[in-house]
Amino acid sequence: MDEVDRVLEGLAELYTGNLREHGPASRSVGWKDESSQRLRFDKLAELVTEDAARAGFTVNDLGCGYGAMFRYLDERFGAGLVHWRGYDISDEMLRAAREFAADPRVELVKSPRLQHRADYSFVSGTFNVKLHAEDDAWRDHVGGTLLHLRDMSRRGFAFNLLSTYVDWRAENLFYGDPLYFFDFCKRNISRRVTLLHDYPLFEWTLLVRTEG
Repeated sequence: MDEVDRVLEGLAELYTGNLREHGPASRSVGWKDESSQRLRFDKLAELVTEDAARAGFTVNDLGCGYGAMFRYLDERFGAGLVHWRGYDISDEMLRAAREFAADPRVELVKSPRLQHRADYSFVSGTFNVKLHAEDDAWRDHVGGTLLHLRDMSRRGFAFNLLSTYVDWRAENLFYGDPLYFFDFCKRNISRRVTLLHDYPLFEWTLLVRTEG
């Protein structure tokens, strides 16, 4: 078992404990409150085009937690969301998602990697906690995952990370340099990359369009 595998094992235990303490709520997946969670979803969902929303689109959600993003996308796009596949490494989170996001369009998978292609893939907060991993090792893990997202996303993918533009850091969290990851995606994945770093949270969102 390598360093990243050990971290993933620890993360499953961490989020399972959070769920037991807070129930299916934003705090169980590391967010302060529902309003900040919704703002994150707003930024990620800017990836979805009007054409896709009209035609219908499918989604991969890596690190789906209790299924909050499904509810958000359903509220925003309705029948435009044709299928949502949520991935998580916590059995209890997936059980919670089966109740919180009970819908025939929902499919849940226990895996740290995507297993099927979708139109769009989203990663919200999944990269933030590195526990004891070294920054370089976790950065490589994130980069490798982004390349995998490229291969599994027909139209594009979006993810967020805590920003390096902060005045305080927690040792167990990973702070991603937005310029590094913009350059990484621009050079290795797509020419169509949008960096969002103008909203009132200590993080940023990257939209990577892989079609056209």
